[in-house]
This record gives sequence, structure tokens and C-alpha cells, in this order.
Amino acid sequence: MSGVDLANASVFLDFDGTVTLTDTGRFILERIGRDDWRTVDAEYAHGLVGSREALDREWACVEGGLAAALPLARQVPVDPDFATLVDGLRGAGAEVTVVSDGFGFYATEVCQQVGVEVLTNRIDDAGELVYPWQDRCCACSSCGVCKQAPLKDARRRGRTTVLVGDGVSDRKAALLADVLFAKDDLADWCDEAGVDYRPYARLVDVRRALGLR
Repeated sequence: MSGVDLANASVFLDFDGTVTLTDTGRFILERIGRDDWRTVDAEYAHGLVGSREALDREWACVEGGLAAALPLARQVPVDPDFATLVDGLRGAGAEVTVVSDGFGFYATEVCQQVGVEVLTNRIDDAGELVYPWQDRCCACSSCGVCKQAPLKDARRRGRTTVLVGDGVSDRKAALLADVLFAKDDLADWCDEAGVDYRPYARLVDVRRALGLR
């Protein structure tokens, strides 16, 4: 793919299933979650509840809280091309941000290692999920992290927006992105909704498509 001026681009990467090779929250819940998390997950996938409600209910299913969840999260592999992609984008002048509407702690840890900004939820000192990046002014106002908000901000500044995602939490932002890379559930939804996208399997595909070595 050519034609993207990376020096004027703002690139947004989903975390779970995009930066990581599998969904961190699901990985944790399958191991230490009470079974009712599966009902919540299905409700979210079918649009019956927003992500903020789903995350609250799923976090309540995690046995042992953060102390038990973090060691499991660290077992989830990160795409080996993540740091290379970030370095290449920055070297070309692009802004790079990770937008993650998950439990937050593992995304923060991984992104700190490569020095990339991450907008995500977090666990407070009381062990509760908090949502510093929700947008109460948004028409839906139901997401933990409003992924549309940073894209709108970038577009107001005249930036070309690039979104790389894979799941339900990326759908609303996908409608705003100038360039969309999609796989898995997000790609299936784009096919059904008629949303234009570039398919990818791993971040190396995104790097090559954007003309980076």
C-alpha cells in the first residue's frame, strides 16, 4: 500500500489480539474467572451491553484480583514486530498511540517498555476498574475507553488517521479511520457492514503495507 504520508499520520493500535497475539482478558478469565463471565462476553459481542458494563462484570469474575491476574497476563505473547513497527513509524514522523479497552494493567506494562503512549483503563488501589478515558459526551457513552475520541482529535489537527484492530471494541473507531487495518472479528464485521479495510495477520504485514523496512 502506498500514499500514506506517515509524517502527517496518527497511528492507533488496539492492544488485545493486535499488539498481543491473543486476547489478554480472555486468557485470564479462561483460567481464573468464574464461568458467568462467558454470559457477559456473549452479551457484549451481541451489543446487549457496552464495554464498560461488561468489563466491570467480568473483572468481578476474576478470582484473586490483580495479584492473580498480572502473572497470567505476562504469559500472553506480544507480537514480535511491535517494537519494530513503533520505531519505524516514529522514524517516519508518525504519532503512535495504543488504545486498549481492556483491564489495562498489561497494556500499560508492555507499552511502557517501548515508550509508547497508551490510553486504557486501570485498576485503582482498591482493586477496582476505573475509566480515565471514557467519554461521557459521546453519543453512546458506554465504552471504557472511547476509541473514537483520539481519532477525532487527530483529524481536527489535520492528521491522517490509521487504525489497526481486530475486535468488537474497534468498530466505532473503524468508522472514522482514514486507513483501517483489520483482522478476525473486526474484518468479519467490516465485510458485513461494507467498511473498507486492509487485511493483515501480524504487525509485520502492517509495517510492510505502510512501506516501512
